[in-house]
Amino acid sequence: MRETARATSVRLPSDEQREHLMVQVAKMYYDLQRTQQDIANELGLTRWQVGRLLAEAKRCGIVRIEITTRTNRRAVLEVELQERFNLRDAIVVPVGEIADTALLMESVAQAAATYIASIHPKPDLMGLSWGRTMSAVARCLPDQWNPGLHVVLVNGSAALRLTTTRTSAVTETFAQTAGGTATVLPVPAIVGKKSTREALDADPIVERVLTLAEKSEIICFGMGGISHRSILLSSGYINEDDIDRLQACGAVGDVLGRFIDADGHPVDKELDDRTIGLPLKQLRQTERAIGIVAGEEKHEVALAALRAGYVSILITDEATALHAIENG
Repeated sequence: MRETARATSVRLPSDEQREHLMVQVAKMYYDLQRTQQDIANELGLTRWQVGRLLAEAKRCGIVRIEITTRTNRRAVLEVELQERFNLRDAIVVPVGEIADTALLMESVAQAAATYIASIHPKPDLMGLSWGRTMSAVARCLPDQWNPGLHVVLVNGSAALRLTTTRTSAVTETFAQTAGGTATVLPVPAIVGKKSTREALDADPIVERVLTLAEKSEIICFGMGGISHRSILLSSGYINEDDIDRLQACGAVGDVLGRFIDADGHPVDKELDDRTIGLPLKQLRQTERAIGIVAGEEKHEVALAALRAGYVSILITDEATALHAIENG
């Protein structure tokens, strides 16, 4: 009993003596693998005081912890992204000498697939957008990564033109590889009139799918750049003049098929009113909103999505991460 009383009455020193004590505590804890309680008993401190000294040692730079990952990632940039944009998590893939956009996207897609397949606890319901990036992620997923998973599409995807890759079949591929089921949204991403979109939203089948999408624990989505290579253009929803007009209005790209400016706000209300799918604000309310993006063409839309809070988990390449950190 006397030992406990003495320990709880000890006052921590200040100035140079305190620094020496911090070094001593840090060496015992990190190098000698002693428990905080063992250190407290030996030095006549409380366990709370030992924890306080260790925390202070990290704050003032006496202790520096470096994460050395064995996977192909940039941990320092990940931490900077998380701190700068208040993210739940970040995965940054080093690019090295990769200049080819397709190869870059495949590298990020592989990292995204690995991350999604390793999420714990396993989700029961996952929402997805569609497009080239998400199609690449789907191809990288391992078999039976989440048996019983229910996957639901969060925006319209019935293309007006067939493309060389079935970018709208992402939901089915996710479900097949997981060993689960899929609910699709078999309506266009963009329709010709606001009244048509309102009528489709009110349809019991479409309403049921969108209500299910709102309940998703996780929403995974890609981001589109603002160029004539846009998947919305090649799918027939908009034309080249639309892209030029949207760019002139300040659009930096699209998220869930909705074109946004540098702050994440839709740039064209009339077009937004004709777009079928979850509203962007839903991403802020989702437990995990996983944004997957790669390539210089998408630097600005990635930054806009981060600024607007549409992303809680970012999976991207090193150059995109650096652009966001430097300009955020």
